[in-house]
Amino acid sequence: MRTAEPFRTARRLLGAHLIGRGVTARLTEVEAYAGEADPGSHAFRGRTPRNEVMFGPAGQLYCYFSYGMHTCCNYVCGPDGRAAAVLLRAGEIVDGVELARERRGGVPDRKLARGPACLTQALGIVLSDNGTPLHDDDSPVRVVWADPVPEDQVRAGPRVGVSGPGGDGATYPWRYWIDGDPTVSAYRPAKPRRRRES
Repeated sequence: MRTAEPFRTARRLLGAHLIGRGVTARLTEVEAYAGEADPGSHAFRGRTPRNEVMFGPAGQLYCYFSYGMHTCCNYVCGPDGRAAAVLLRAGEIVDGVELARERRGGVPDRKLARGPACLTQALGIVLSDNGTPLHDDDSPVRVVWADPVPEDQVRAGPRVGVSGPGGDGATYPWRYWIDGDPTVSAYRPAKPRRRRES
C-alpha cells in the first residue's frame, strides 16, 4: 500500500532550510520515494541493514553511498515501520557561503549545492550522519520548515537517474523543484546497465 506522506513531505520540503555544520541551504529540488511500493526505492525489496533508517521513525536523516564515493541524504517521512523518504537533491546556499565554497572547491555559487552529492558536500554531511534526528536543536544536521512554496511555482517530473519501472516519468513524476531556480540540477535519464557476458 502506498502512503501519500512522501509526496506531501516532498512539496513541504521545497523552501525549507537544511542546516549542516556551518552552512544553510534553502531546498529547491527533492524526489519522493514510496518504499516497498516503489521500484525506484532502496526499500522496494524490504528491510535491510542498509535501509533500516527508512522504516522510521519519521524526521530522521537517511544517508547512503552513491557509486561507492558520494554521500546522498533523505528525509524519512513514512509512518513508523513503513519505509518512505524524500531525497534532498539541491538547494541555494543562504548562509555559510564561504565555507560551502571551500568544501566545493571553487565551483560557481549556483552549483555549490546543485545535485544530491554536491548538497551533502557543501553542508559537510557524511555517511555517519545516518539516523540523525533532523528536528533536534543539537543535531549536526537539521531541517527548519519555512513558508510553503506557492503551488504555481512548483514543477513535477521524472526522477533523475532512476532506471527500470521506477524511472518511468509518466507513472512516477515524483521529482519536485522550484520553477526557474538556477540551483536546480539538470535532468538526466538513467542509462540502461549493460549486462556482462559470461
